[in-house]
Amino acid sequence: MQIQNVAIFAKVHDPRCLGIASDLINWLEEKGCTPLPEEQLIRELGYPKALSQAEILDQAELVVVLGGDGTLISVARLFSGRDVPILGVNLGSLGFLTEITVEELYTRLEKVLEGNPRVSERMMLEVTLHREGLEIEKGHVLNDMVINKGALARIVDLETKVNRHFLTTYKADGLIVSTPTGSTGYSLSAGGPIIHPLMSCIVITPICPHTLTNRPIVVTDESVISITVASSFDEKVYLTLDGQVGFELHEGDSVEVRRALKTTALVMSRSRDYFEVLRTKLKWGER
Repeated sequence: MQIQNVAIFAKVHDPRCLGIASDLINWLEEKGCTPLPEEQLIRELGYPKALSQAEILDQAELVVVLGGDGTLISVARLFSGRDVPILGVNLGSLGFLTEITVEELYTRLEKVLEGNPRVSERMMLEVTLHREGLEIEKGHVLNDMVINKGALARIVDLETKVNRHFLTTYKADGLIVSTPTGSTGYSLSAGGPIIHPLMSCIVITPICPHTLTNRPIVVTDESVISITVASSFDEKVYLTLDGQVGFELHEGDSVEVRRALKTTALVMSRSRDYFEVLRTKLKWGER
């Protein structure tokens, strides 16, 4: 079945995005499709009318994201309740998630509109914040959730359990819980392993642990991870979802992480594979 309604999200503060978005809208209309640009993009382009976010979520059959991995991650959370493929177009260097270049856009999009996209289903995590026995916040992440201290705070004690079994109390600057997709993000910078994005598992990576033998650990995707802020502290400690949404934590707060029922469907390039992306981004083979 041919795709008709195409949502367009863009990194609107990047001038290159506006020109590409305008051309894309015209191209889609020439193909008989209905472009659904986000409200902020519509304003930047000077168009008179925009659909609401709720209308776009309801009508979109495909999402095109113009920008980098960060832009795509925010859109993935927005569409986490919908089974809609996301095509990420990277305007700079190749991205781990936005692996389609501007030069490939229309050739790839032509195939996708025919209704047969090459899609990679990525697992997400559901993160729930509990305080004094009450559920305070809940969200979904494609990459990771992070608990970390403020710049001047002391080491934080994070009591961690997996399926109610005590793992350890991390004395560290923080803790990262990531999906396989997020394993090449902050977790990798903190010494975590690279996990193929189609695997089903969860990665727990301490940030600068006080005990050097505290190493990253990979658990099954059926695991429920519970992290309690066990120490008192004078400075602020935060919970951050995908590096974009944050909440201040209190002593005694508990964060529960599990595999989400929702997934993100990413449209993949047909001209390169995951290992080529790894080699390019991490500069393997260069001296």
